[in-house]
Amino acid sequence: MAAFLLGAVLLIVQPQIVPSRPAINSKPESSSQSVQRELLKRTSQKNDFKENIHSNGSCQQLPQTIIIGVRKGGTRALLEMLSLHPDIAAAESEVHFFDWEDHYKNGLKWYVSQMPFSYPHQITVEKTPAYFTSPKVPERVYNMNQSMRLLLILRDPSERVLSDYTQVFYNHMQKHKPYPSIEQFLIKDGEVNVDYKAINRSLYYIHMQNWLKYFPLDHIHIVDGDKLIKDPFPEIEKVERFLKLSPQINASNFYFNKTKGFYCLRDSGRERCLHESKGRAHPQVDTWLLEKLHAYFHEPNKKFFELVGRTFDWHSFVAS
Repeated sequence: MAAFLLGAVLLIVQPQIVPSRPAINSKPESSSQSVQRELLKRTSQKNDFKENIHSNGSCQQLPQTIIIGVRKGGTRALLEMLSLHPDIAAAESEVHFFDWEDHYKNGLKWYVSQMPFSYPHQITVEKTPAYFTSPKVPERVYNMNQSMRLLLILRDPSERVLSDYTQVFYNHMQKHKPYPSIEQFLIKDGEVNVDYKAINRSLYYIHMQNWLKYFPLDHIHIVDGDKLIKDPFPEIEKVERFLKLSPQINASNFYFNKTKGFYCLRDSGRERCLHESKGRAHPQVDTWLLEKLHAYFHEPNKKFFELVGRTFDWHSFVAS
């Protein structure tokens, strides 16, 4: 009887287990999910993980901010403009840590080794546009740093599709390889080809829902990519405020290059523009096809606007 009472007491006082991250489902884990869990444990270390500390006080550290996308949304322009701020230390290349398994399995020690050297007062930033549309990435970022500040730059979905095609088209042309016309990708059996990856990448609400499972909306700042191209300074001001940076970037840091047709940067008397691959002319597309594309994105865009509580001046949206 004493043994029974002791067991009952232990059962009552046993502490409740609280999950350390959002619950995804209650089903038993498969073997692949178990492997994934181990990988997450390897990358769930403290946010102040640092490498190669120099005597001058600089070191490589995990990013406090990530530009998560979207591909062909203006991520490179955003990073270059943000780098004008003295308190920003930006990784030069796309790291693809959270979306490429070969990189992710290396753990945080490898990830931090890809970061630039920075001082304690600086914010380290990396950008990998594929993060936004990769299903596994939000959870992985969350497990590394629940307080991560995320930057997402978006543009008109139809324009983004055309830009996506243009990049791949030119890549093939440079290698002297043939590439199908955009019509062959966009249309299938008379309708918009939903299997075309460029179309899927522009379904912003689907990917945003995945991120909002892990991060509150106030941790994700959406940059209007269309406005950034036309008038960059106001958009960069908003990014400064979001990252709680002192207002150091000003209108004089930007000038319009008539030859290139877009804004370039001026920093301490030095002028620089984005790579020549940026701002390429899109292929000529028949009006009927553009209208079909705009109509297709109407409902997805509406869902996205409702999800984030703001609207964008995109072709496919018609106010009701």
